[in-house]
Amino acid sequence: MDFGLFSGLPREELSRLVAAARRRTFERHEVVFHRGDPGDTLHLIAKGRFAVRISTQLGDTATLAVLTPGEAFGEIALVSSDTRRSATVVALEPAETYAVHADDLKRLRHEHPGVNDVLIAILADRVRRVNERLIETLFLPAEIRVLRRVCDLASLYGNGGPASVIPLTQEDVAGLAGTSRATVNRVLREEERRGTIALRRGKVEVLEPDGLRARAGRAALS
Repeated sequence: MDFGLFSGLPREELSRLVAAARRRTFERHEVVFHRGDPGDTLHLIAKGRFAVRISTQLGDTATLAVLTPGEAFGEIALVSSDTRRSATVVALEPAETYAVHADDLKRLRHEHPGVNDVLIAILADRVRRVNERLIETLFLPAEIRVLRRVCDLASLYGNGGPASVIPLTQEDVAGLAGTSRATVNRVLREEERRGTIALRRGKVEVLEPDGLRARAGRAALS
């Protein structure tokens, strides 16, 4: 199994981690765990995509991240004094993970200290992403953040062709961009008029990814 996040780690340490795991499968829209649930497993994504979501103080649901094969989730509850889940994770499509129970992970960390490098890699990647999003939120306008998230999603859902279909709602894009659905709708409508995307029910089809990336880059520098 190829977990790109851990490509620089000793293969034997990752193999030990996967060997201790239990294979789990999920249907589309199936919840892996809810925010506040006890945290007792680390999930390594083998197949499919997952959304990390929270409920806002206004009662809305915000998508914080979309995770893909080779990535992991659930690690924070295993290394924090607060063992409750910090977010809800939902399968966006039929998916599969390798779930490592906390007891097995503790044993592996004791017997094979190199496994700690796996957890450090996961946490370091998470901190890097949070820092990048924080900088964008502080210094880039919402319109540019929307364009960047659509570009990111187009890459995640690209099938090798010139167009990519993103099967996420505008609410999802708003959460990822840290803005409102109204702003996302306005930006996407403008892009549709430019011909870079086409809006479908619950989906966004990216028709000209190069043009969209160029616009986001130029606008970010202006």
